[in-house]
Amino acid sequence: MVMISHVVKSCTTNSNKNHFTGIPVIDLSCPQDAKNLIVNACQDYGFFKVINHGVPPWLVAELENEAIGFFNMSPSEKNKYCPPNPLGYGSNKIGPNGDIGWLEYLLLASNNFPTNSKILSWLATKYVEEVRKLGCEILELMAEGLKIEPRSVLSRMLSDEKADTVFRLNHYPPGLDVDPGPDVGPGPGRNRVRFGEHTDPHLISIGRSNTTSGFQICLADGTWVAVPPDDTSFFVNVDDLLQVMTNGRFRSVKHRVVGDRLKSRVSMIYFGGPPLMEKISPLDSLMEPGEESLYDEFTWFEYKSCTYKTRLSDDRLSLFHKHSHNRESQLI
Repeated sequence: MVMISHVVKSCTTNSNKNHFTGIPVIDLSCPQDAKNLIVNACQDYGFFKVINHGVPPWLVAELENEAIGFFNMSPSEKNKYCPPNPLGYGSNKIGPNGDIGWLEYLLLASNNFPTNSKILSWLATKYVEEVRKLGCEILELMAEGLKIEPRSVLSRMLSDEKADTVFRLNHYPPGLDVDPGPDVGPGPGRNRVRFGEHTDPHLISIGRSNTTSGFQICLADGTWVAVPPDDTSFFVNVDDLLQVMTNGRFRSVKHRVVGDRLKSRVSMIYFGGPPLMEKISPLDSLMEPGEESLYDEFTWFEYKSCTYKTRLSDDRLSLFHKHSHNRESQLI
């Protein structure tokens, strides 16, 4: 089953469009089918959508309502509500290196929600618990589909009590007056980039949004495609660490968000990461006889530190490719 998506624009100058037919849709109520479909989606696109996921709809709806209430506050109220220390409320600036995004957000460690609202904190805690379980289920199905053991070889990193994960709430206000970024739509000023192209550094990211469109992924041939919004389902990204652990079999998906002139967009993203000192390298059980690792071994702490020293759109994984000698000079 697939959902047809609109092809927006090539992000390269010489793009040969492939036979993309839509975002892969994975029904988690059929695990025997799901495990192979997940592997195929990760290899082809690094991205898929899950239905029958088991996350309570009431929890999703109530958290979104609380988030909307928060973003409707005045700027001074929002800064008091969840001050950046270092995570917390922020707007426009993404990261420490000058990347600009035309949005506002709450960025929180997934085991610590220091807001002034007990309701929001409780809902966010429950939501992250549910989505973490969903992430573990997906990673275990992935391991089965790859025919690697134990089944928990990937999911153990999310279930570990020291797992380093982050939860993000994004709000993209409507209108053109707030986002003087480049046009990416078919008409002048129609759609502009609000969150620039990038890959996520973690293991997997699990997101959802309201019914406003804007999320786009980049295919392997450089074509950007719009992902139709679906507020009842979750979308899963392959992240950088998973690309390394599969020795490039899975593709960390490049993605971005464009704005809507008339409607605001609210999204929630769970970023699943391992413990900080977890060593990351291709899984031995996946390697064919004679196959060489494409990447040097590194810890999640080392890679996470790298993300703070690079720009949003940089290819951070290239710094950890085997035989790469540019890492130190690029990170000084």
